[in-house]
Amino acid sequence: MSGNIILCGFMGCGKTSVGRRAAKVLGRRFCDLDQYIEEQAGMAVKEIFARYGEAGFREREARAVKAVAGRNGLIIASGGGTVLSRENVEAFHEQDGVIVFLDAPLAALQERLKRDKKRPLLQVPDRRRVIAQLHAQRAPLYQAAADIIVDAGAPPLTVANRVAEAVREKRT
Repeated sequence: MSGNIILCGFMGCGKTSVGRRAAKVLGRRFCDLDQYIEEQAGMAVKEIFARYGEAGFREREARAVKAVAGRNGLIIASGGGTVLSRENVEAFHEQDGVIVFLDAPLAALQERLKRDKKRPLLQVPDRRRVIAQLHAQRAPLYQAAADIIVDAGAPPLTVANRVAEAVREKRT
């Protein structure tokens, strides 16, 4: 199986936890894009947002996408906003990547994110409303970028197995 498998979806949908498990199931290496960006920048995503704003973060993200898309045999957990950029989607597809949208129900996302202290976009008073608004804006974009859509409203190992099965079907 050539090309990378890129997991996309809203914050809290399970990209990292599912990605780690899917990598084991499929015998691939795992790459968390946000962690890669943090290593390259020498600071946390939260600090990048604070110092350089969202635009500065997105520039770093685009460079990271190009770097990891050129590798092979990875399961990549993208950031929540990564595939909102057409250039990022194209960079993944140019390298034979398959983008998988982990589609989790809004209520599940709100529950998973209710105590989040890490994600800069959620450090606001009315978190549930912001999650609902962002989800409404982003879900159609995730769907448009995706080659495969997987129901992510289950435990991570179940979703990882769904991803593995869907990718195998797509590639055969």
